[in-house]
Amino acid sequence: MAIARALAGQPVIILGDEPTGALDSVTGQEVLSIFHELNARGLTVILVTHDENVAAHCRRVIRLHDGLVVSDTRTNGALNSPPGPAASGAKGVGA
Repeated sequence: MAIARALAGQPVIILGDEPTGALDSVTGQEVLSIFHELNARGLTVILVTHDENVAAHCRRVIRLHDGLVVSDTRTNGALNSPPGPAASGAKGVGA
């Protein structure tokens, strides 16, 4: 429902703060699929997460430590491909 409300204003950027954190794995994958589709339609999707699996779906991963950027990596994982199985991981920021 939160995604639908966010889209009502026709934004060009969608921010997801731990979007799969409180979800079961199936629902989490559905949410990632929705973000994938929105990105494919041209919206910028920024995800903030501690889950490496979620970050793996992003074309760019920016890692922070104590409020500082410690890495900024472009990846192939991208919201270009539908999400795979969920897994827990270390800190990360997906964008």
